[in-house]
Amino acid sequence: MAQKVSIVKIGGNVIENKEELSKFLIAFSKINGPKILVHGGGKLATELGEKIGITSKLVNGRRITDHQSLDLITMVYGGLVNKQIVAALQALNCNAIGLSGADANIIQAVKRPVKDIDYGFAGDITTVNANAIDAMLKNNWTPVFCALTHNKAGQLLNTNADTIASEIAIAMSSLYETTLYYCFEKKGVLLDITNEKSVVKKLNTETYKELLDSKIIADGMLPKLENCFNALHKKVTTVCIGDVSMLQENETLYTSITL
Repeated sequence: MAQKVSIVKIGGNVIENKEELSKFLIAFSKINGPKILVHGGGKLATELGEKIGITSKLVNGRRITDHQSLDLITMVYGGLVNKQIVAALQALNCNAIGLSGADANIIQAVKRPVKDIDYGFAGDITTVNANAIDAMLKNNWTPVFCALTHNKAGQLLNTNADTIASEIAIAMSSLYETTLYYCFEKKGVLLDITNEKSVVKKLNTETYKELLDSKIIADGMLPKLENCFNALHKKVTTVCIGDVSMLQENETLYTSITL
């Protein structure tokens, strides 16, 4: 039977809140077995950008990444946020290593083709090097990926962290039994956005379609769930969405997704 690996994507609102981030990193450090963390940092990049005169442009919640914005998010994602998380995990005796997709050529991408919108230096993932990640896990290192990839021709690319987590989970599923966690500030997929306890505990293709048709699932949750189902279709074992308590073994209130 294949060894298990946990891939956890941490949401921006958790990163922003020092208390919640600390709680999350303690829970993450206690996950048994090999684990991988993926993070963004978009809100912090927007805030710091405003301080230095770089205005962030967003379309449908996605950042338009021009030269200035790319420099900014490289500093924030790859520098500030990544190294703070790595240092905090080291303090918890979790031997973390901070990475972008360019490091060890782990995640290659191509610049997103211009259709209706030019997203600039946004990357669509083409390959993930599972063997390179596996070598780190076998060394008892915990990879911490920021939301940056590269095109193997010297160009860094801004890439959606949810997608990075999904694609890493898919790649690792050839070597491990993989569980993908999307950890954010809510308890899971909610039937009623105003009621924190209205969690859909089990979501499959059929119930997902029903919730879509009734417009219960919309906005930011849509691309997240698309990544979830894509991962399951490509042999990821388990996908879960919820808050930090989901990472604790006795927790029952989160959304578990199956086909």
